[in-house]
Amino acid sequence: MPETRSGLEAALAEATASSWTQRVRAGRDLARFAEVPEAAEALLGLLLDAEDTAVTRQTAEALTRVGTVAAVRLLALAVAEADANQADWLQTGVHDALVESGRRRDIAAACGKLARDPEAAVWRGAADLSAWPPG
Repeated sequence: MPETRSGLEAALAEATASSWTQRVRAGRDLARFAEVPEAAEALLGLLLDAEDTAVTRQTAEALTRVGTVAAVRLLALAVAEADANQADWLQTGVHDALVESGRRRDIAAACGKLARDPEAAVWRGAADLSAWPPG
């Protein structure tokens, strides 16, 4: 799996790029690595990108499409930490992915599991995600 590792490393490098288009690409590419600690840290930073809402939206959409508990946990953490503007773009990204992918059940199931997470920010964010209008 050397190409997988090199893909992860390339995406991690793009996550801190000055170009918003590179950060969007990093969010999409890193989403499938949500369970890898260094990817998770980078993804949370992209979800809460202070410079460009497209990064927030596209990363949220990519993680929603992945739909794993690890991916939804990052969304929940971001929702708990986001300001109002970021929360709007997180919700837009999640909604767009749900409309196109039909993954509402997967996301709801992941939020149910995260409701018992020991980290308060995670279960609060998961509760907020669950309360968003259906896609």
